[in-house]
Amino acid sequence: MKKLTGRLRRQKVLRKKIIGTSEKPRLCISRSAKNLYAQLIDDMKGITIISLSTQGKELKSKVVKGGNVKAAILLGEELAKKAINKGVGKVVFDRAGYLYHGRIKAFADAARKNGLIF
Repeated sequence: MKKLTGRLRRQKVLRKKIIGTSEKPRLCISRSAKNLYAQLIDDMKGITIISLSTQGKELKSKVVKGGNVKAAILLGEELAKKAINKGVGKVVFDRAGYLYHGRIKAFADAARKNGLIF
């Protein structure tokens, strides 16, 4: 319970500073024990541009377990490719209060490596 309240506090502070626009949408990542979820969100219009998870059709066949670092790398690569195809090159990274290590860091590094700028 203590970990969750700390993460939610960090998330609240981060969301005050991070706002996604049409030019630079917000790249939001969420995780559970078994899967990872990522979205590109335009907060000004209130729409989700791209949404991917390790449970989706594209990645489920490639990933044995959806909650590990390898799955995070594949999710980051796939999201970056889809974003570039939609014309989005720059994003604002919203880690949702999660500490920047492990799966979150692997996802961010893979997205940067495949062309996203943040």
